Amino acid sequence: MILVMTSDTHTCHRDLVIPPGDVFIHAGDFTHSGTMDELEDFNDWLGSLAFQHKLIVAGNHEFCLERQAQEARETLTCGTYLEDQGVTIDGVHFYGSPWQPKFMNWAFSLPRGQALKDKWNLIPEQVDVLITHTPPYGILDSVMGKPVGCEELRPVVEQLRPKVHVFGHIHNCAGQSQNETTSFVNASAFDKGYGIVHQPTVIEI
Repeated sequence: MILVMTSDTHTCHRDLVIPPGDVFIHAGDFTHSGTMDELEDFNDWLGSLAFQHKLIVAGNHEFCLERQAQEARETLTCGTYLEDQGVTIDGVHFYGSPWQPKFMNWAFSLPRGQALKDKWNLIPEQVDVLITHTPPYGILDSVMGKPVGCEELRPVVEQLRPKVHVFGHIHNCAGQSQNETTSFVNASAFDKGYGIVHQPTVIEI
C-alpha cells in the first residue's frame, strides 16, 4: 500500500504535484482562515485526485469544522474526515485526530495535560497509521530550538508503535524520522514563511 501524505497547505493545495498512490492523507491546515468557502474549494480539489481513499484530519486553522461541524462535515464529501475516528482499508488500520496543545485561540486546541491525554487515550491499540495535526513532543517539532509538540502524545505513540505517524503543524520541521518501530513524517508543505516548499511524502507499507 502506497501512502501519499501532505499537511499545512493553507489553500495552496493546487500548487502541489501529487504522485500516484493508494491512500492520500492530509494532516490538517488545508484552509487559511477556516471558512466554508475555503473548505468547499479544498473539497473540489480532493474530488479531482485519482485516489480510491482520501483521509483528512483538521488542523488549528479549520474553524469551520470546529464551529460549524455538521455543515462542514456535509461539505467535505470527497474524502473521509477523521475526528477521533478510525477506518480500516485493506486490513490496514488508520486513526485520525485534530487536537494540539493550546496556543492562543486556534481551532482544536486543548490545554496541555489531562485534556489532551484523554483524547489520545481514545486511539485504539491496533493502529498502523496514525494521523494527527500535532507532532509528538521532541519529534520534528522544534521552534527556535525548543520542542513544542505534545508531551501527552509521545508516550502513547511509543506504546502503540504504529508503522507510520504522520502530522504537520510545525512548518519548519518538515521531514522524516525513524525509530525501531515507527516512521515519523512531518508532512508540512509550507515553510515558516508561508509558501509551498515541500511536495507530498510517499511511503509504502
